[in-house]
Amino acid sequence: MDTVAFIFARGGSKGLPGKNIRPLCGKPLLAWSIGHAWACAGVRRVIVSTDDWAIAEVARHHGGEVPFLRPAELAGDAAPEWLAWQHSLRWLRADEGRLPEAMLSVPATAPLREVRDLQVCLERFAAGDVDAVVTVSEAHRNPYFNMVIRDAAGLVRTVVPPPAAVSRRQDAPAVYDLATVAYVVRPQFVLAAERLFDGRVAAVELPRQRCVDIDTLDDFEWAEYLMQRRLTGAP
Repeated sequence: MDTVAFIFARGGSKGLPGKNIRPLCGKPLLAWSIGHAWACAGVRRVIVSTDDWAIAEVARHHGGEVPFLRPAELAGDAAPEWLAWQHSLRWLRADEGRLPEAMLSVPATAPLREVRDLQVCLERFAAGDVDAVVTVSEAHRNPYFNMVIRDAAGLVRTVVPPPAAVSRRQDAPAVYDLATVAYVVRPQFVLAAERLFDGRVAAVELPRQRCVDIDTLDDFEWAEYLMQRRLTGAP
């Protein structure tokens, strides 16, 4: 399956400034995702979409293409990444005169993924009948059981009323956290739709420890601890 991988890494992180090029276990965070993408069978290009020259330089040094800089209006805090996806695919169509069969998004903030996670997502997409494949992990909290909201009187109730009395979390309907490990999408769908869940979306479930998403310094330090254990073979 003809696949082009993209890594979307803007420069304006507020939770942890400079996180995309911050060293994690000896190399910049971004470099882990570039390596994962290149190790994935079927990927013929790895393109980094960024608005930041420093990120672009690091990306090129570690094997990523940076053939354009993302416009500033697509890199702000309020800009949906979906628009950056559309921008990148339009650039690719203009550059190659066609679109690939699949776009693989490999977020820079999930260094604990394994290459096999990307492969499984691509295999599920290639099986057909979907516009996109996302990754998920078992949710820490369940809106049917132990997540609540307050009403106008200050009283609380579960976010989603369960279909029947639920006294144990295990009895509540299963829910999942979206993980930022990988996305596989049909390019034509991205260009035609306004959001991911407008289409038919399948999910690949992964272990929580491979789904760490780095947004803060605490997240980064936890990811670095887990990566050190993996690299040293610690149980």
